Amino acid sequence: MTSSSSAAQTPQWAVCTHRLTKIYQTKRSQSLALDHIDLNIPCGSIFGLLGPNGAGKSTLINILAGLVFKTSGTVQVWGMDIDRQARNARAAIGVVPQELNIDPYFTPLELLNMQAGMYGLPRDEERSLRTLDLVGLADKVTAYARHLSGGMRRRLMVAKAMIHDPPILVLDEPTAGVDVDLRRQLWANVKALNNRGVTILLTTHYLEEAQELCDHIAIIDRGRLVACEEKNLLLQRISQKELTLWVDRPVTAPVACGSLVAQRAGEKCLSVRYNPQNNDFGAIIEAIKKEGYGILDVSTDETDLEDIFLELTGHKDTDHKDKSDKLKKTD
Repeated sequence: MTSSSSAAQTPQWAVCTHRLTKIYQTKRSQSLALDHIDLNIPCGSIFGLLGPNGAGKSTLINILAGLVFKTSGTVQVWGMDIDRQARNARAAIGVVPQELNIDPYFTPLELLNMQAGMYGLPRDEERSLRTLDLVGLADKVTAYARHLSGGMRRRLMVAKAMIHDPPILVLDEPTAGVDVDLRRQLWANVKALNNRGVTILLTTHYLEEAQELCDHIAIIDRGRLVACEEKNLLLQRISQKELTLWVDRPVTAPVACGSLVAQRAGEKCLSVRYNPQNNDFGAIIEAIKKEGYGILDVSTDETDLEDIFLELTGHKDTDHKDKSDKLKKTD
C-alpha cells in the first residue's frame, strides 16, 4: 500500500544510517545508547530489529520517527535526510507503538479522519474506508473504539499508522502480551501489508516471530550492531544440530561418541550437539548402541535464531523465551 509517487521514487534503501550515534547526557553522567550504527534496510523487506532490553532499539526507532535527536551520524528515511528534509522523512514512516493509544469515544472512521488531518491531508472518507478494509475492520466503521476487541484495537493502530500512506511501517512489539490466535492474525496482516509493497521494520522479543516473518535481521547489543544480514545467511552462522535419543534403560553416565559426548538429558534420554559437516550421524548412533542402549526414538533440533542471538549477544535476555517455551510448542 504505497502511493504511486512513493513507488515512482523508490530509493536504494528504505532506511539508511551511517555512523549513527546517540549519547544521553545529564549533568552527572552520560550514556551511549547507539554507537556508530551502519544500517541498511532494503525496500520491500520485512526487517527484524532484535536485541536485549536497553540495547538501543527504541532509541533507533525514535530517531527515525523524529522523536529523539541523534548526537551524530546521518540517517535517511526513504532517501530523505532526517535533518535537511525532516517533514518529508517523517511522513515516509508510520509507527505502531506497543501501547494502545486510542480514544475510546470515537469510531475507527472518525479516528482515521482525525489522524489524516494531523498529516495535513484533506478529509477523504474513501481513503479511511480503504485503510480500514486493508486491516480487516471494514465491518467496524461505526463501532466505538471502546467496543473493539484487543486484536481489533491493535489492527486499528496499524490503520492509524498507515492512513497517510507511508512506504515504511514500524511495528514495535506488536504481539506483546497477546494470545496465540491473535498473534497469528497479526502475522497474517503484516504479510498482507508487505505483499502490497510496504517495508516493515519489526521489533520483537519473540525470536520465533522474527524467524517466521523476517527476511532480513539486525541484532543490536549494548548500542552496537553485531549482525545485519539476510535471515538465511544469519542462520548458517552456527551449523549445529542437537540430537536427542530416547533409550530403553536408565542413563547412568555420559556416553563418549568419538570426539563428542552424549549427556544425560533425562532418566532414559541422551542429548548431544554436533556439526553435521564434521560428525557422522550414524557413528553417534553406533557409539550409543555399543554402550548397550537400545534406541527407541530420535529427534533433531536445528540451529534457530535463538542460538544465533545467544551466540552474538553473549547473554540471555530474560524477556526472550527459552526453548522450553517456544511458540511452536504452545500452539
